[in-house]
Amino acid sequence: MASLRLVFIFSGLAALLASLSVAISVGAVPVATGTVWGVLLNKIFPETIDPTWTKGREAIVWNIRFPRAFLAMMVGGGLAMVGASLQAVTRNPLADPHLLGISSGGAFGAILALLHTGLFLGLLTVPLMAFLGALMATLIVLGVSRLADATSADRLVLAGVAVSFIIMAAANMLIFFGDPKASHTVVFWMLGGLGLAQWGHLIYPLVILLVCGAWLMLRAADLNAMTIGDETASTLGIPVARFRLYVFVVSALITGVMVAFSGMIGFVGLMVPHVVRMIVGGDYTRVLPASALFGAVFLLWADIAARTVMAPEDMPIGIVTGLVGGMFFVWLLGRWR
Repeated sequence: MASLRLVFIFSGLAALLASLSVAISVGAVPVATGTVWGVLLNKIFPETIDPTWTKGREAIVWNIRFPRAFLAMMVGGGLAMVGASLQAVTRNPLADPHLLGISSGGAFGAILALLHTGLFLGLLTVPLMAFLGALMATLIVLGVSRLADATSADRLVLAGVAVSFIIMAAANMLIFFGDPKASHTVVFWMLGGLGLAQWGHLIYPLVILLVCGAWLMLRAADLNAMTIGDETASTLGIPVARFRLYVFVVSALITGVMVAFSGMIGFVGLMVPHVVRMIVGGDYTRVLPASALFGAVFLLWADIAARTVMAPEDMPIGIVTGLVGGMFFVWLLGRWR
């Protein structure tokens, strides 16, 4: 069993490195794989390799494609972990930050900052407002579900979908009343995109993902208990209501920050955990790290498709994930039948 786990880990890391190489190599200006890793080595260890590439190619690789690829990995891994965690605490296989309205709340907060309040806290304004919006949406969903006595899994998802529609209507009103010139950029951002990634901005999603992801992995045993039922979790000494609230807040924090830097990217949190469970089983000590790894690989390839299908134009990555995720959703319903 341990040997199989090691094989899976090394295979996943190899797939991640290969996907990263392809993601940085392909584009309107193709770059050889040797050049990609040569630029990286020279940046980490200066003068390790004699440059055989032009300054222009180095700028493309280091200033544009590497930040974009790293952001894709963080967003994919973060959303996949959030989806897996929400599916555990709600015991709902359809739970997802997009379906439960958390992504919509993050989008609302980010749009409010971009079009109306301005960057009053500097670069931290958009991530902070996105987190507050995601947290607001989470609390509204919990409040609506409690008000409607929607304790079942299906009703919780319906409450999330309803709240998501309401919040997106409010976000569209913010766009309608905002500056028309800036609105075009916000609409593209709402469809998801990684083209604005910069080295100076990546520290924020990285810190949030490391801290919150570590907390989720440390509570993997509690998540396993929650999948069985609230009564079983209570008998094991888990404060069910408080723990569920903590997971929702952590999920809102991860989702809000990721939405702030990548826009709304749906279905990653729904699809990836299901695929991972087919491979590694249902133990969350394996599901969470595998979801992070597979989510990173999936979003890298979604970004590759977004950049190559309509090259040299970038297709919003949310269109790619929505198309793939929607087909997976239909397949999942057929599989349950």
